[in-house]
Amino acid sequence: MHEYDPQEIEPRLQQQWAAAGLDNVEENSDKPKKYVLEMFPYPSGDIHMGHVRNYTIGDVMARYNRMRGFDVLHPMGWDAFGLPAENAAIKHNTHPAVWTYKNIETQKASFKRMGFSYDWDRTVVACDPEYYRWGQWIFEQFWKRGLVERRNSPVNWCPSCKTVLANEQVIEGRCWRCGSEVEKRDLTQWYLKITDYAQELLDDLDQLKGWPDRVKQQQANWIGRSEGAEVEFALCDRDGAETDEMITVFTTRADTLFGCSFFVVAPEYPDLPAWVEGMPNERAVLDLIEASEKVSAVERAQGDREKHGVFTGRYVVNPVNGEKVPVWVADYVVADYGTGAVMAVPCGDQRDFEFARKYRLPIIPIILKDDDPLYPQLKEEKGRVVTEVAWEGAMEAEGTLVQSGPYTGMRGGKHSEGEEAIVKFLEKRGRGRRKVEFRLRDWLISRQRYWGNPIPAIHCPACGVVPVPEEDLPVLLPEDIDLAAGETLATHKSFADCTCPVCGGPAKRETDTMDTFTCSSWYYMRYTDPKNAKAPFDPGKANRWMPVDQYIGGIEHAILHLLYSRFYTKVLRDAGMLDFDEPFTNLLCQGMVLDEHGDVMSKSKGNVIAPETMIERYGADAVRTYILFMAPPEKELQWNEDGLAGVSRFLIRVWRQVHDLVGKAGDQTLFDPEARKGKKAVKAADAAKALLRERHRVVGKATDDIERTNFNTAIAAIMELSNAAGAFLRVASAEDRAANDDWKALSADVASVLVRLLAPSAPHWADELWRTVLGNGESVHRAAWPDFDPEAAKADEVELAVQVNGKVRARITVAADMAEDEVRAMALAAVEQHTAGKAIAKAIVIPGRLVNVVAK
Repeated sequence: MHEYDPQEIEPRLQQQWAAAGLDNVEENSDKPKKYVLEMFPYPSGDIHMGHVRNYTIGDVMARYNRMRGFDVLHPMGWDAFGLPAENAAIKHNTHPAVWTYKNIETQKASFKRMGFSYDWDRTVVACDPEYYRWGQWIFEQFWKRGLVERRNSPVNWCPSCKTVLANEQVIEGRCWRCGSEVEKRDLTQWYLKITDYAQELLDDLDQLKGWPDRVKQQQANWIGRSEGAEVEFALCDRDGAETDEMITVFTTRADTLFGCSFFVVAPEYPDLPAWVEGMPNERAVLDLIEASEKVSAVERAQGDREKHGVFTGRYVVNPVNGEKVPVWVADYVVADYGTGAVMAVPCGDQRDFEFARKYRLPIIPIILKDDDPLYPQLKEEKGRVVTEVAWEGAMEAEGTLVQSGPYTGMRGGKHSEGEEAIVKFLEKRGRGRRKVEFRLRDWLISRQRYWGNPIPAIHCPACGVVPVPEEDLPVLLPEDIDLAAGETLATHKSFADCTCPVCGGPAKRETDTMDTFTCSSWYYMRYTDPKNAKAPFDPGKANRWMPVDQYIGGIEHAILHLLYSRFYTKVLRDAGMLDFDEPFTNLLCQGMVLDEHGDVMSKSKGNVIAPETMIERYGADAVRTYILFMAPPEKELQWNEDGLAGVSRFLIRVWRQVHDLVGKAGDQTLFDPEARKGKKAVKAADAAKALLRERHRVVGKATDDIERTNFNTAIAAIMELSNAAGAFLRVASAEDRAANDDWKALSADVASVLVRLLAPSAPHWADELWRTVLGNGESVHRAAWPDFDPEAAKADEVELAVQVNGKVRARITVAADMAEDEVRAMALAAVEQHTAGKAIAKAIVIPGRLVNVVAK
């Protein structure tokens, strides 16, 4: 027997696999398909343990499904555009493409060293012109379908990164990448109209049975569908007289209009500066606008943040009672939701309540529960009696309307009698209407940087903004750009200057590039047909492989990437290119990898464990198996090298067991003649019987566990089979097994089963044993997954511990199908000496495990 040496075995087998094209996809196969995909990485440097975990999970699923008889698509590529590459290139005085492709080669070598079974002929790299050409083509299909819009709007601007940022990328007023203070700028930007699909994106979450509930809930919250009404308030002029100018608000609770004691607009509200010009509070309002520009809309909308506001000096008229309501500007209202204006009802909204208390504004109770102390006093009051309350916070706005004019006494709440009546009144007056509002906003894709996919548009003085003709795609990024000297696409004359394709006159090329999420929103479709030079993909091939059966990636992508991918899929479906609604059938979000102290591994903290270091010590198979064994895939995994060493010892032990199981007489190492001596010794026949039972039970359990992505329990079950094999080998010599045909066949079968069960997680280890020890010609990764017989997995007899008041006092062997009352009788007889003179309170039978006797 030669010893297990992963440093020799793994590189050798990887070369053999590559030469044989072992992992290449079989096109036009009659097998059922399975598409297994991990989110493609950004090439920021070498891979870390977080990558290893993600890609190991995917590789196990791919290898397992090949053995199960599926035609498996398992590709890899790189999300290669983006700001980090550009900044790194400037820092190191190189070109982003040089930096990017160098990192890709580094990562690719690490992927190969880990033994990941990718079809490298299908590699997709987002910064390759043959890929981003089709990203531009898809953009133009969106344009043709009316889903592209160019408009002016206030945006977050990082002066250091020199680009716009999404609201989620601004943390405490600073850029999430560089930490620079963010500014607000009004820029003309390109948008994709994802809001046109808001309802379908929400409704189709019900189709995603294989997605984690928390991901679906996050998307539902992000889309944020609200049913309510638009209500129009008339603006008063500077002297307080009502005008014809209307300000529209959206509310889900029109029944609370009588409780509106002030009115709030967002600092970004477009007419605000004109409203306060020359007013006493003009300076204070402008100061608040400036201060709010340094805080992201997400932070401002958080309920626990201190709120700041200024009275504008203007009023609006409440349409239900004609009262004049003061208009405030406040930083807890954002322009991203609704109309950027809010009717404040502090009695029923906690943020309004806190603001009212801070600035001493009225808090008018208008909806109360019947047991509220104020209810008896106000239940008959049609007019305003109480304008202040001693509450500690806003009340739940469900109950009976009070102080609400003719609606007093009606039930209040969403879709309530009072809400319906007030909306009808507003509609009759022409001051309101039913409306469905979404929190989701159109996708701003403009980025003012070089290293991205150019937006294929041309600005002509005569023709306006026109698309680049499809035959002229791709719009190529210029290679001769000097980023270190501050050159941009806008200042690169040979790129920016062009000819209008419509009139032939001089024109300017669009110099914004697309958000990199556009690259990752369809890459999984390109994998189905990666070399197509006539289209982004052949619909027949995409529809054959898609949707992805198992998608794997971090929870941090729950909203943006996954939502945008769903959007792209639906648009391309409507364009006639796809015949399915959703891109990913099943989604697994793996947990983070923590260091031994429980901190998330990161380069900035200096606590990253380099995979290559662990591979040098233990081999890739041990690292892979450890990653899978130490925690369920969706949970955090705390790194512990002792655990890795233990998994390495397990692989070495099973390596030797496989040799022993198929070995010849006289060359085995595990047999222990002493183990067969004495009354308590396990007999070889019993060990063989137990091993046969475990062989079928473990295959069944491991199969079920892997199907449910419970890899840790699958490996634990395989360890139990190894234990049973070890017990058998210790009491059955090679001579014994050679002389017994049943034992000989069992030994060979268990050796084969152990190797195949571990093949997905330890592919090199398994293939070496499969070929050199078990004598098979083809790779184990072309072998069939072991089958099992559920009946053979059932035990004829089981041993049960018998406890008396929590302490084990005896053990009994019973038939597996013995009735509980018979088991209970046997157990009581076995512990009779321990219960003499005591009353038996109860005897609980836990099938297959123990009997617990309570004696008093």
